[in-house]
Amino acid sequence: MSIISSIILLHLIILSSTFTPIIISHSDSCYLHQYAAHVDQRFEQKNKRFWEFNDKSHTWVEVKLPYNLLSCINNNCTVVNSIQEAEKKREDEGDNRSCYQILPARKRVSVTKLSETSIWVTGESGSIYERFWNGLQWVIAPHDLPLSAGYAVSVFFVNQSILALSEGGLLYQMHLNEDSQPIWVEFKPEFDTSKSGETVQLSFGLVSNDRERMYFGTKKGLLLELLGIDPPRWENHGRPPGANVSAITDAATIRQGLLLIVSGAGDLYEYHRASKPPWKKHIHGEETKKHTRLASSSSSKACTLHGLVGPHSVSFFLLTKAGELIERRLHRRKWNWVVHGKPQGHQLSSITCPFTNDGSLLFTTVSGFVFEYVDSEDVEERWVNHKHPPHAKAARGVAGVSLQEGRRIFALDDGRLSELHLSGRRKYVWSLIDAPETEGWNAEYCTDERGPLNCILGTKEETSQVSSVWRKDSRTQVNYLLSSDGAPTLSDYNATLDRTLFRLRLMQASKSFFLITDNDLTFEYLNTENNGWFWLRHQHSTGIQGAIGNYNGSLFVVDEHGSLLIRERSGSDLAWINCTAMRKGRHVIGGSPWDGIPGLPLRAKPEDAIFLVSTTGRLLQFTVVLRKFKWKDCKNPPGIKIASIVDQEGFRNNIVFVTGENGRLYQYNKVTHLWHQHYQSQHLVLSTSLGTAMRSSVRTLRGSLFMLSEDGGLVEYQWSPMEGWNWIEHGSPHTNVTLVGAPGPCFGGSQLFLIGSDGSVYLRYLDLGEWKWSNCGFPYDGNTGCSDKDFGDDDIKRKSHVDKYCNPKISPTRSIPFEEDSVIFELQDGRLGEMKRTEDKKWIWSRTIGTPTSLCLENPWTSWAT
Repeated sequence: MSIISSIILLHLIILSSTFTPIIISHSDSCYLHQYAAHVDQRFEQKNKRFWEFNDKSHTWVEVKLPYNLLSCINNNCTVVNSIQEAEKKREDEGDNRSCYQILPARKRVSVTKLSETSIWVTGESGSIYERFWNGLQWVIAPHDLPLSAGYAVSVFFVNQSILALSEGGLLYQMHLNEDSQPIWVEFKPEFDTSKSGETVQLSFGLVSNDRERMYFGTKKGLLLELLGIDPPRWENHGRPPGANVSAITDAATIRQGLLLIVSGAGDLYEYHRASKPPWKKHIHGEETKKHTRLASSSSSKACTLHGLVGPHSVSFFLLTKAGELIERRLHRRKWNWVVHGKPQGHQLSSITCPFTNDGSLLFTTVSGFVFEYVDSEDVEERWVNHKHPPHAKAARGVAGVSLQEGRRIFALDDGRLSELHLSGRRKYVWSLIDAPETEGWNAEYCTDERGPLNCILGTKEETSQVSSVWRKDSRTQVNYLLSSDGAPTLSDYNATLDRTLFRLRLMQASKSFFLITDNDLTFEYLNTENNGWFWLRHQHSTGIQGAIGNYNGSLFVVDEHGSLLIRERSGSDLAWINCTAMRKGRHVIGGSPWDGIPGLPLRAKPEDAIFLVSTTGRLLQFTVVLRKFKWKDCKNPPGIKIASIVDQEGFRNNIVFVTGENGRLYQYNKVTHLWHQHYQSQHLVLSTSLGTAMRSSVRTLRGSLFMLSEDGGLVEYQWSPMEGWNWIEHGSPHTNVTLVGAPGPCFGGSQLFLIGSDGSVYLRYLDLGEWKWSNCGFPYDGNTGCSDKDFGDDDIKRKSHVDKYCNPKISPTRSIPFEEDSVIFELQDGRLGEMKRTEDKKWIWSRTIGTPTSLCLENPWTSWAT
């Protein structure tokens, strides 16, 4: 067997039939190459520095060049190749290449211009929204497809109609119902269903320049034409001989009925029904053979410019599979290929056409950069790098739109939009544009109410500060910092479950909750019509240490080994399911703070999942909808281990907020799978406890996240549409009291419960726009409930009297909401205390609940379940 010396580079180079791991530095090759074993192989050196692993010292040592590569068989070594010193570049040649991470393709994202005052967007979530000018400011309106339609991928405007295409290949047309509200109605191609009986699944579409006709490619590679909307008329044009239709790059620009399409193999075809034959293949000459394969994605629309080389010339600009710009030029009735290449070190992924024929072409790259191409002999560098907005990158493969001259709109990889616009002296600047909550962001939808956010006509209010430009949203986006991939990796992470955070878990409001005891026993406090309240013990072969989730009547717990278990009820039977034992299962130490808000119905979604923290500090997603259990590793911010989940989609749909081991706040976007760090003062360090989200109404995105600081103070992270994110430190209720456990629950968007180090319950509440403290104490004789009086040391000592078995002070165990006006706390003696809100909106202690393990009261009757 042949053994090659181990030399390490960033990617794998294969020598002979043996894989040799090699590490590369200062690479001249920017993208990872995919290598496959071949019989005839050749070593090609593309790097300058190499390292060898020293078996004696167990370290990497940089080798000196030249270095011989040896093949040894039976101690007989021969030189098979040699690594030489790279030739020095000439000073005037420079080195402009650099390596960038290739972004994932956003196949559902599209940006379509209806007019200069209306932009339609399909997001990665599959939603549709319109951003339009209401006469006062830019607002957005939702236009989602029916749930049964699935995810939307594109929108079209043809013949005074609005069409939308779903990911499943179905077409929908927008209608107005009896109340003049827009609705989507399925629009079926029915030209051949009588023959085959099959539903035609569309893959992509392109509207002609006059917006009178539309062309579609099907998932089977056919070319269809929509000749009319009312009544609908379809025509099947088939496919090129021996090929399929993978992209329609141009529709009737040269003359009516002439189409340019790209096949799956990357060949360019011309189609005209009146020609003989109708399909013609465009052939490459010898000088352009290496650029022959055109990009064949559904978004590969060509940009057409007239008169670049003559009064009647037409130029079609397309991209190749290698990410280069190539031109198909028609001049004096002759077709020619012109190769324009690509920026050094980049691959192009989409073209943004100019607003007018005199404008310049803009391109997004696979790594999220935006370049402008200037085809002029008067400039030294034809590729102008406009980079990307701060802490955001352009979406790969998604073409932008020209809103006006000097204003281009691009979709971003993180789900937002951004505008590249001129700002005096021909200088381009970026402005960020917020997206709705469907994409995990903060833009609010327009409303029917009179005011600046009205969906038809915005009116200015006396207290409103409305900006008349598109770029107002940029001010509220500065808190989002894109986590760097180059962050250092922390040392080993040996976190364990904080039992005080997961001892109590609500199962069903006002009817059932779970208690995990110190000795790893699991009890359910259950209310039945026949037996009233009683404790039910759930036995398991291993000790249970925490209840970390609840979904659709199933409880998710963690045992002493860190395994995730499900306790579920099916009729009269109970069962345990070991989720960690499933495929790709992990061990966990924590979950989300809450499972919903009491009184508000939970809306089941196809992507429903619970989020967990692994023992290695990574965020895990466990899909639970329809019992299609599936694990997914969402990883962690680069170099930062996750300590706890602050909030899972309670404050913002599709967003999971977490705290890192470093006390900083991060968020994970379920839609884009991206991590962002939130701006935070270096002096503010968060505790590793859970958090609580507070929103005044489900109809507004305004609200706050409440967390504890490392020194036991209350911290609020507030969002408002005008000001964006803002940190507010509330401190503690008294100089001698710090806050322990975790904040919450909250009620009505204005009341937040907390636990003090003195064993008392404190209420932080809003009174006429001002935050105030109220001391609720703990359940003892004479305590009528929450009070706004001052907190004195004598008062605290007076309440601290306990006996041998009974201690009514509150433990740091995280409390739970039991009803819309009820909250459950654990006492330090093992009992439970319940507070209720009276009709006059005051909170009082209503009762104490004996538990099976508390010695303060005689154990209540307990039933056993296995």
